[in-house]
Amino acid sequence: MIKQFTSVMVLAFAISATADAQEKKHVTLEEAITTAAVNNANIQMAELDRKVSNANYHQTDAIFLPQVSVGYNAMTTNNPLNAFGFLLQQKGVTMQDMDPAKLNHPSAAQNYGASVDVQLPLLNLDMIFARQGAKHQENVYKYKAQYTKEYIKFEVQKAYTQLQFDYQAQSVLKATLTDVEQIYQSVKNFYDQGLVQQSDVLNAQVQVNTIESALSKAESNIANASDGLKLLMGVGEEYGHILIPDTLTRKDSFIETPTLSLMRSDVMAMRSALEATNAMVKSSAMNFLPRIIAFGSYQFNDSQIFKFKNDSYLAGISLSWTVFSGNQNRSKYKSASYQRDKMQMELDHYIDKSKLEVSKTTRDLIDLQKEIDKQQASVAHASEALRILSNRFKEGLVSTTDLLMSQAQLSQHRLTLVQAVMNYNITTYYQDLLTTIN
Repeated sequence: MIKQFTSVMVLAFAISATADAQEKKHVTLEEAITTAAVNNANIQMAELDRKVSNANYHQTDAIFLPQVSVGYNAMTTNNPLNAFGFLLQQKGVTMQDMDPAKLNHPSAAQNYGASVDVQLPLLNLDMIFARQGAKHQENVYKYKAQYTKEYIKFEVQKAYTQLQFDYQAQSVLKATLTDVEQIYQSVKNFYDQGLVQQSDVLNAQVQVNTIESALSKAESNIANASDGLKLLMGVGEEYGHILIPDTLTRKDSFIETPTLSLMRSDVMAMRSALEATNAMVKSSAMNFLPRIIAFGSYQFNDSQIFKFKNDSYLAGISLSWTVFSGNQNRSKYKSASYQRDKMQMELDHYIDKSKLEVSKTTRDLIDLQKEIDKQQASVAHASEALRILSNRFKEGLVSTTDLLMSQAQLSQHRLTLVQAVMNYNITTYYQDLLTTIN
């Protein structure tokens, strides 16, 4: 019986360990970033946008390449003009066909024609500048795709750091719970000896309940942070239900005053958009100029279906010039000009705002560095204060309330220190995003 019970317990422990291993998975920051670069939905959509813009750009190849169409038609008529035209196209006119009675009252005539038609733009300046605009627009989405990758990297770093903080907070709360439970047990022993009142026991129990509740919330925060990080990484439950990160430590960083690079991908995207708008202004101006197109047609005409005996060709050059379009071209040019001016203002404003962000981030790092130093000192002081009060409490020299407040103060400073380290790391990652140079 004992052996069977032992076997069941061992099997249950093995199953539990296997399930726990399946639910939790350790992941490094580099692994999270690499996985997100491949699987993140926003990155994939940005890449699709880039491919769409590339396809739109290649639509403008038509301004250099000929347009070729092939057609076949079958017609029948007794219209005098068309019936005689069919004979001419079929090269089948005879002297009998010149009879006025036959010309005026022809019988039904059939014509089966095949044709190959070609058009080639020779001078189309508005489309040349439109092609330049399409190329700049392609660059817009290329830089947007690059910035999306950089921003998702920052979001992964931020989510990973948040997960590290949640684990660190859980560790602090577990240590706090151990201390509070020891205080509660000491207070209860004193109460059993008649040295303290029942209210002291109740206060200690309330503190235990509070920490247990906070610890339960911390576990939920870990699960939520894991889900958020997995969403950014583009992975599902097969990657593990709960992710385990590396231990949170302050990121090494040289606090300096970096300068904004105009080669940053999001800035380059806006500059490319401005260039695209400028090209459309030029394209609108070219609408006032004429267009020249070369065209040609090679035809077969026969009185019998699917016969190709009588060939002919037609070639020429066409010049067209829209002298007045009801103010359409003029208004289109003014609209494009205003759009270009607006885009220039948006770019200038965005650059100024980004410069302020870079300066603010540098100041934030300095403030957070000071905060970390102060909190480290506060944790050391609070730890020493708790040790002294604990000894005095055992001697009956301080109240339970003072001891609980001292322990709560230590726990608060520990959590504040961890939060300061988290904020410092996230701010460092944000500074890297702001000062990235492609």
